[in-house]
Amino acid sequence: MSSEITKIKGKKRVKNQPALHDEVKTSKHLSLTPSSWDKLKKIALVRGISVSEVIERWVRNIEGD
Repeated sequence: MSSEITKIKGKKRVKNQPALHDEVKTSKHLSLTPSSWDKLKKIALVRGISVSEVIERWVRNIEGD
């Protein structure tokens, strides 16, 4: 599986170039309970996106920023 180029919304994805947002995602560590992780995976599966993108969209929609 190539991580350098993937199709996202009809565009070629290039490594280290923002695809969906204004900045490139970086790796972070997050601790969750198994049940919360399972819920995130189910949400991601239904929406056809990654768990990372579920969290990204949730955080970007929080009011007050």
